Amino acid sequence: MENTEDFGLWLGRQLRRSGMSQAEFAKRLDLTRAAVSAWVTGRARPRAEVMVRIAEILETDLATLVTRDADAGSARPIGWYHRIAHHDGGREYGNAAAFAFDANLAVLAREVTQNSLDERLDPRRPVRVRFTLHELTGEHLHSFLSALKWDELEPHYTAAAQSQQKVGRVLAEGLRALREDSSLLLLRVDDYNASGLTGPEYGDGRYAAVVRRQLDSHKSNDRAGGSYGLGKATLWAASRLGLVLINSTLSETHEGRAARRVVGRLDLPWREVDGVAYAGPAWLGEPDTEKEHEGVSRSWWADERVVADLRLDRDSDDPGTSFLVVGAHDAAGNSDTLEDLHGALSRALADNFWAAMTSGRSASAMLEASVRALRNGEFVVPEQRVDPLDRHPALAHALRAYIDGETVDELTATGQVAAVDVALVVPPLRAAGRRAEGHSHRAVLLVTPAADKDEEHSRITCMRGTRMTVTARRPRGLRPGVDPFQAVLLAGFATGDDGAATHAAEAFLRAAEPPEHDRWGATEELTAAYANAPRRLTEFNAAMDAALRGVIGRRTAGGSTGPEVLRKLLRLDAPAAVSGRRGHGHPLVDRVVGKVDRDGAWTLDVTLTVPQRDDRWQLLPVVKFDVRSGGRPSLEWAELFAKENCEMVDGRLLIDPDVRSARFGGVTAVGSHPVAAAMAGVIVDIQQAREASA
Repeated sequence: MENTEDFGLWLGRQLRRSGMSQAEFAKRLDLTRAAVSAWVTGRARPRAEVMVRIAEILETDLATLVTRDADAGSARPIGWYHRIAHHDGGREYGNAAAFAFDANLAVLAREVTQNSLDERLDPRRPVRVRFTLHELTGEHLHSFLSALKWDELEPHYTAAAQSQQKVGRVLAEGLRALREDSSLLLLRVDDYNASGLTGPEYGDGRYAAVVRRQLDSHKSNDRAGGSYGLGKATLWAASRLGLVLINSTLSETHEGRAARRVVGRLDLPWREVDGVAYAGPAWLGEPDTEKEHEGVSRSWWADERVVADLRLDRDSDDPGTSFLVVGAHDAAGNSDTLEDLHGALSRALADNFWAAMTSGRSASAMLEASVRALRNGEFVVPEQRVDPLDRHPALAHALRAYIDGETVDELTATGQVAAVDVALVVPPLRAAGRRAEGHSHRAVLLVTPAADKDEEHSRITCMRGTRMTVTARRPRGLRPGVDPFQAVLLAGFATGDDGAATHAAEAFLRAAEPPEHDRWGATEELTAAYANAPRRLTEFNAAMDAALRGVIGRRTAGGSTGPEVLRKLLRLDAPAAVSGRRGHGHPLVDRVVGKVDRDGAWTLDVTLTVPQRDDRWQLLPVVKFDVRSGGRPSLEWAELFAKENCEMVDGRLLIDPDVRSARFGGVTAVGSHPVAAAMAGVIVDIQQAREASA
């Protein structure tokens, strides 16, 4: 059977689990040891009648021998294995990797979500990441601690908390809060359409890189955002108890199975319990039966009841991993309540991944992210999907225009997005020799006017790879009085290109990032690998600034003629125009394209951005003359028609709940114009129709 563990491997593990030697097994079957050895090594298979007897001895049924999707006999006891202290007397008072980042939830959201993006499985679908805050008290807390086998852990925590080192003090506070407040905060991060923790228990693979090793990045391709293998440490750093539980659904079977691979890892400092010294980490799992790892806790294939008791149950069989941070806290100290923590996570996701969550008409988003908060199983804040338009409407608008191929060479009207090339000269690798040639990469700078509700603007937001924001830098050399703008620099794979120069630029910029991946600078890796690297980065920044000055300069040239007249006649930036009147939950006009036809009517093409909603949208498009003073007179529509992702019924625009962008067209009725169309501009507004009238 495809994806089924080989019978010999399966049988060998069952014998080790039961503590039975091949000779003892052969004796019970009344066969020779050589026959059993041939089965285990895969050189032969038992006859059908022998399979029945094997099932009886292993205390299982014949179907299990055929499918081999479960272990035979009773489950081995789940428990904690603590690593014994080093024989040479060395001590670690914490995991140094956890100190590479600030231990706050915003950093955790950034690092963990980037890891999920790096492990995106099906490129035709977004990876889905959900953050769940869950506060436990009373019986709910007691039940969880029992499933966690807290009685086994508590002596180790008590001993570790007595240390005067930094980690010991954090543990002491975590224990105090648990004992005095009788409350525990869990933070679970689930991803779907991701690879899952595949690979063997101790050998090379995703599982070992996360659970067994430090500084092992194990990225599957050169498109990955991370490279240090440090991002996973933010999970343990966000736990006052240094404890993370894991449940993974694998994209590739291991031991013939894929669902509910469960393990726990605890990071404690050196400690002494009952006269025995322990090195630091511990693992929750079943005892291994391999001779070289005998007694070590390894992952196990849990049943649905166990994962539910550990608060690790997943809502689909889509591959991916659930991480549960036990005793979660925000070290930044700005968030205390569930509502505050929910808001901090939502903002961090929107700020770092607005580009990955932006889709176009022909391309889906790379990422869908949501946050929810519960207390003892009851929702405090329902699950809310993070919408990039809520915090970064102009940036999302610029990227969507690039994805849809609707950028322009220069800004001649408000709401347009200009795209200009920015050269990055990638020097050759030192290892390639003196005669090696570098690459010239074409990065892309997008520029558009800022939206009214943008908290930050007039910066260049730089990104590569899967379009995670790396840094936002202030440009140099802009003249005073420049209108607020938003600019996005797409480099490497963020451009959508896949050529050799793009691969070279991606590797160069990744090497220029520190562990936080929050800037491009002269890191040790960069200067060691590339000649003249700092100068090339300086030139790249200068090229960005020059490209921006070129776009901004052209935008304001020409006095009151040409583009300026068109800008006054037709307002195309409706997201900013309506943001002061609409809440975040209302559809917004993203862009409008219009002209006056030969009959004197305005012909308009309108694109909307649509937020998430449970019910169908029922909207009324309204067109008005845009005058300098007084009320704006409304015009009548001579014609309204749907174009993309919507329907037009009796003058009402109907949009399904799962649609995020819609497009319609309209022609104004000349008879309703108070003046000729050429003498005034128009604006388009969207109002919500009464539900009962549809």
